[in-house]
Amino acid sequence: MNSHAAALPSSQTSTFHFGIQGMSCASCVGRVERALKAVEGTIQATVNLATEQAAVETARADALPALRAAVAAAGYQVASDAVTLRIEGMTCASCVGRVERALNAVPEVADVSVNLATEQASVAMLAGTDVATLMNAVVKAGYHASRVDADATSAQQGAVSSGSAKERRHLLWSVALSLPLIAPMLAMPLGMHIALPGWLEWLLATPVQFWLGARFYKAAYQAVRARTGNMDLLVALGTTAGYGLSVYLLLANGFDHGHAPLYFESSAVLITLILLGKWLEARAKRQTTEAIRALQALRPERARRRKDGEETWVPLSRIVVGDIVVILPGERTPVDGAVLEGTSQVDESLITGESMPVDKQPGDAAIGGAINGEGRLVLRTTAVGAQSRLAQIIRAVEDAQAKKAPIQRIVDRVSQVFVPVVVGLALLTLVAWGFSTGDWSRAILNTVAVLVIACPCALGLATPTAIMAGTGVAARAGILIKDAEVLEIARTVTTVAFDKTGTLTEGRPQLVRHYAADANDATLLDDAASLQTGSEHPLAAAVLKVAKEAQRTVVAPTDVAAVAGRGVRGHVDARELFLGSERWMLELGADRRQLDALAQRLDAEAQTTSWLAERTPNGIAVRGVLVFRDRSRTTARTAVARLHALGLRTVMISGDRRQAAEAIARDIGIDTVIADTLPEQKAAAIETLSRDGARVAMVGDGINDAPALAAAAVGFAMGSGTDVAMETAGVTLMRSDPNLVADAIDISRRTTRKIRQNLFWAFVYNSVGIPLAALGLLNPMIAGAAMALSSVSVVSNTLLLRRWHPASLAD
Repeated sequence: MNSHAAALPSSQTSTFHFGIQGMSCASCVGRVERALKAVEGTIQATVNLATEQAAVETARADALPALRAAVAAAGYQVASDAVTLRIEGMTCASCVGRVERALNAVPEVADVSVNLATEQASVAMLAGTDVATLMNAVVKAGYHASRVDADATSAQQGAVSSGSAKERRHLLWSVALSLPLIAPMLAMPLGMHIALPGWLEWLLATPVQFWLGARFYKAAYQAVRARTGNMDLLVALGTTAGYGLSVYLLLANGFDHGHAPLYFESSAVLITLILLGKWLEARAKRQTTEAIRALQALRPERARRRKDGEETWVPLSRIVVGDIVVILPGERTPVDGAVLEGTSQVDESLITGESMPVDKQPGDAAIGGAINGEGRLVLRTTAVGAQSRLAQIIRAVEDAQAKKAPIQRIVDRVSQVFVPVVVGLALLTLVAWGFSTGDWSRAILNTVAVLVIACPCALGLATPTAIMAGTGVAARAGILIKDAEVLEIARTVTTVAFDKTGTLTEGRPQLVRHYAADANDATLLDDAASLQTGSEHPLAAAVLKVAKEAQRTVVAPTDVAAVAGRGVRGHVDARELFLGSERWMLELGADRRQLDALAQRLDAEAQTTSWLAERTPNGIAVRGVLVFRDRSRTTARTAVARLHALGLRTVMISGDRRQAAEAIARDIGIDTVIADTLPEQKAAAIETLSRDGARVAMVGDGINDAPALAAAAVGFAMGSGTDVAMETAGVTLMRSDPNLVADAIDISRRTTRKIRQNLFWAFVYNSVGIPLAALGLLNPMIAGAAMALSSVSVVSNTLLLRRWHPASLAD
């Protein structure tokens, strides 16, 4: 599909071409065309069903958002793509804003998020958009862009390493040239008076200013050309002012150093300190991405494939679903697969956060990237490449790190006006000091201090580095956080609601007893097992397991239909049977008089039950009842206690009878129970709990939990659950351990706290530093050191998050 916007100068119109998803017939075409023609400015709109393309001629160059909204309102979607660009040359929050504005100005772009810490831009655009168009927009803004290729990770990391080595070389040269300039200052406390000739100072300072400091001039020029400002502009103006003043004084005094002080050391040391700060900052930023790099390193490059009785090493790219792969002791599992042969223990700690090795035997699932223990395993491949669990985890973490937290909007607004305001304050400082004292040398030095100390780097790094560190350590612990907004919202949760089965309980109920109204318990078991043949429901599995062990006769049912939230109905040996909840029996009007006494006793014992009924000439009559027991997870009580310690209220939502649900709730310490809840009622229960300002998190694992997960402020999906639940939730827990809910809320609070700390110090630093510099209370070199220290301190404070370990693994 092609997607472009081209202005037609002759008629001052623009034509947009884009794909439409969801059309199935001619009426769809008509509906989309009418919607597009209704958009203000549209001259002509045509839609082609065969190519699924729309062409719209409009008088408005900025009509694309309105056109996209019109298509959505008509019930269809504009086809879209996503691309990640590596942006080179960004140095501060102002740069981030400029790149975002440049990309947003491209008509085909729908959304942009630029991350200073990762130096990447995530762009959502019309399907088929030429990426070169995006790159050109970035270049025009004064930066360099390249596409991030997932298959060229090693090459890209090599380029980053090469750039780091170059920065280190430049820093060492700058230190070597600057040290002689400040040697006289350092020697004075020792009683040594050393004075370098002015020409030698100039000779040492010039390469620092124009060779090692060339990066600042280049970036400043690009900023001015784009009619904006950035940190490099401030540095270039400040150091050039100090260097220029020194050259003027040197020439004015005929190269006689004794007549006037020179300030070459100020400009040279400023550049050296800024280069040092940038180098330290880059090292610290790389450490914040350690978790994602560790995950990427888990992917082997080849696998041992068994084919036609022979085992050969092949590149991982040649492995397809269904291939047989052999893993020897100590090797890393190359693919997701099902164990066919062998038994072993597998270390999945870097993927799921599970600290103990996991037993594997035939029939078990294996995750790519895990380390095999002492046994030899043979797997049938179930997923490779982007579909593998490891790839999905990496993609989830990368997506979370690429997106901005809501609090970042404050920084974006500040950065748009920051540099122009600072330049204005610097000019005011120059004029005020110059005219009030007549000492223009002092005025220039104070102006330099203002320009240098007011670097917005710390503001730009405060939020993204914390997000990267927080989501990284969370992923290492088996907690996948969808995006920065979820991370920020999770800290505000006041109530945690749990689904019962599979979340607080093991989800593997056992059939412990069954009672027949006619005392024929064996026939009752036969009918219940026959009716549920082929069902994947946990209760059905429990019944079929007992029937198999008892070697009972199971026949195939007919006309089987599941009744959501109630049970199952169907025919066994031409008899219509119903198996489900007590509530369903009441709705059916089933006669259970023969089992009334038993029903009351089971109610008192808070047992989980399923009732079997049969349609008779006289109506529906209960044939018997099956009693199940599902054990609470061993970690459930601890998990609930930890949530209480965090000041949170806990709720359990269950479809079980109240007595059974309350018995489990009492056992694990749950505050509130919502029982007898149908699947479609769970979302309504969350909305009820959310009244009066409560922020409710929902924890679940099944398809039935998806609406409730979506309705909650934050949804937590157990990793052992369904894909639907995990796609709906904001947080995925890679282990079936409810303790991870408290861990996720804990890391959310800690990360948000780091963001606020970083922003506080970044704002305070500028609020205090700029006035001090303007008042002449800061030497330019001290201002430069403080500016470099501000960025390094913000990232270093963030790196403290790397020490976090989940309390669930404390033992």
